[in-house]
Amino acid sequence: MTRVVVVGAGIGGLTLGTALARAGVTVDLYERAEELREVGAAVALSANGSRHLYRLGVGEALDAVSTQPTELIYRDGRTGVRIAAHPGGEAYRARYGAPYWGVHRVDLQQTLAAAFADAAGADRLHLGHGVTAVDAEAGSITLDDGRTVTGDVLVGADGVRSIVRDAVAGPGTGPTYSGTSGFRGLVPVDALPSLPDPHAIQFWAGPGAHLLHYALGRDDDTVNFLAVLCGPERWEGAQREAPAGELLAGFAGWHPAVREMLAAVPQSARWPLLAQEPLTRWTRGRTALLGDACHAMLPHHGQGANQAIEDAVVLARLLTAGDPAAALAAYPRERRARTRAVAASAWDTGTLLHLADDHPRLAERDKRFAGYLPDNAWVHDHDAATRRVELRSAPSPTTPERASA
Repeated sequence: MTRVVVVGAGIGGLTLGTALARAGVTVDLYERAEELREVGAAVALSANGSRHLYRLGVGEALDAVSTQPTELIYRDGRTGVRIAAHPGGEAYRARYGAPYWGVHRVDLQQTLAAAFADAAGADRLHLGHGVTAVDAEAGSITLDDGRTVTGDVLVGADGVRSIVRDAVAGPGTGPTYSGTSGFRGLVPVDALPSLPDPHAIQFWAGPGAHLLHYALGRDDDTVNFLAVLCGPERWEGAQREAPAGELLAGFAGWHPAVREMLAAVPQSARWPLLAQEPLTRWTRGRTALLGDACHAMLPHHGQGANQAIEDAVVLARLLTAGDPAAALAAYPRERRARTRAVAASAWDTGTLLHLADDHPRLAERDKRFAGYLPDNAWVHDHDAATRRVELRSAPSPTTPERASA
C-alpha cells in the first residue's frame, strides 16, 4: 500500500491529506507549528477551490463560518467612483456552481484538520515536528528530534520558504520580492460608517497603491483588508515593523472610507509581496511540491489558496490511480501551465491597480476591470477533478526526472 508523507499542514497539505485518506491511502502530515493557529488573517476561496471542499464533505461547515460577498467592485481610490462591478452571492454561486467565500484562515484550517483526522485518524497529524533535512530521491525527511520518516511519496506543502523545494529544485529557487509590500488588518464593520457596500469585495485603485477588502466571519461583521504600496526597492527577510504612520502616509489624499479603514486598527507589520519565477522542476525522485512551495503568486486574484487546493485534488487523483512514479510524472504536466497563467494574470492585475492618472493604460485598466469576471471565467469554472492527462510510463523513483518535467 502506498504511504504518502506531507510536509506542511496548511490549506494545500490538509486538502491533499484528506483526499488521499478518503481514498484509502495511508498519509501522515508533519507540521512545524505546535498548534493550527491563525497565520494570515483571512482567505478568499472562489468556486474553483470551494467546489472541491464540498466534495470533501466540509462545504456546509464552511458555509456556516464564511461570508459570500455581495459584489466584486473596482473603485477609484481617491474619488470612490465605481469603475466596474460584478455580481456575487447567489448569482456567482449559480454561475460557477460553487460559492465565493471570505473566511477566517484559522476556521478553514481547523475545519480541514477535523476532516483529515476523521478520514486518516488524529494520530496521523503530527504537530510540532519541524523538518531539518530532505532526501528528495528517497522521499525521506529528517525531523528536528532526529528521526527519519520515509514515504513512497513525499510532498512539500510547506509554503513560500519551503525546505522541500530546496531539495527538489535547488537552493535559491524560491520566490522573489515583487517590489511591492502590504499591511493587513481586521476591522469591525461597525467601525466603518463611511464605507460603501461593506459586504462586497472591493479594490480601490490609485497611483502606486491599492486597497483590497472583503467581509468575513460567521456574522459577516468583520472586514479583512490588504493595503499594498509600491516599494521599498529592496527587501530582505520576512515581515518587519514599519515607522508609525507609514501606512496612512502612503494613502494620503485617498477617499475617507479608505483612510477610515486603515486608521481603525493599529498599523500592522509590513509584508513583502513575493512571486515565484516558474520552476522547471516540480518533482525529483519520490518527491513533489504543492501550492506556494512551487508557485507562490501575488494575491491580486485571491488565487493562492485556490491553486493549492487544485494541486491537492490533482495529485490525490493521480496517486490513487496507480503507480506513484507515473503520478509524479503526470502531475506537473497537468498543473504547470495553469498555475503559470494564473500567476501571470495576478501580476498584471497588480500593475493595473497602481497606474497613475495620466498613464496610457488607464483606459485599458477600466476595460479590463469591466470585463474581469467573464474574462476570467477560465479561472473560476475550472474543475481540477475532471481534467485528465495520460499516465505515461515513468522512470524509477530513484532516477532524476528530466529538467523539463
